[in-house]
Amino acid sequence: MTDVPPSFEFLPGDADSPVILHVPHSAREIPADVRSGIVPDDAELERELDHITDAHTAEIAEAAARAAGLTPWRFVNRLSRLVVDPERFPDEREEMLAVGMGAVYTRTTHKDVLRPDGYDAAPLLERYFRPYARAMTEAVAGRLAATGRAVVIDVHSYPSAPLPYELHGDGPRPAVCLGTDSFHTPPELLDAAREAFAPCGETGLDSPFAGTYVPLEFYGKRAEVSALMVEIRRDTYMTEPGGPAGPGLSRLASALGALVDAVTR
Repeated sequence: MTDVPPSFEFLPGDADSPVILHVPHSAREIPADVRSGIVPDDAELERELDHITDAHTAEIAEAAARAAGLTPWRFVNRLSRLVVDPERFPDEREEMLAVGMGAVYTRTTHKDVLRPDGYDAAPLLERYFRPYARAMTEAVAGRLAATGRAVVIDVHSYPSAPLPYELHGDGPRPAVCLGTDSFHTPPELLDAAREAFAPCGETGLDSPFAGTYVPLEFYGKRAEVSALMVEIRRDTYMTEPGGPAGPGLSRLASALGALVDAVTR
């Protein structure tokens, strides 16, 4: 594991596209100086990365962008979520703090120690979390200025069987889980997603994961910013945990491209 700057990449799409495909959890890279503060040995860490990484979701988003009639923009995290998780609240509002998985994780998916008690998360928040949040805010503002609206589609995956860290792992685990927000997910966006992903199997709502990602500057304030989280069950497109992608990847990418087209129209 080596230093791989920058920590994120904003890939341009068509000037008239309001869509940003956000891929926050697809990478495995951990800079060497960050790795030094992590407790598990290399073999244990690789196993944790197999479980925690949304493997191949960057490839799904890339293929969807190629398939779409009007190319969406893509915001891709190039570092592992074990560095920082850009979709967490960086303070006590974050419910995942209960299992050691706030913006900077201190526990693993199996509740083992990832970072020691008393670990100072402030340097990681300053170096990685806040620049990411600023850049994502600017990306959404750019789509608003250019098109009058922004549509943030989060591309995630989740395991077929619940992991110990999950707070809501006892609910349904459909092929595609659609995470929503009462303010930022309009019915027409949800309907378009259900139609687009129908060929991929059962779609469900807010289980096992709920909510969407919207930069705080716009959250609950700007209805022109709509958002949807797409959580894909991993056994539908890859070998778990952490294995290669299979033929399901192209089917899911086509469905995501169809969703991009629908919301662009």
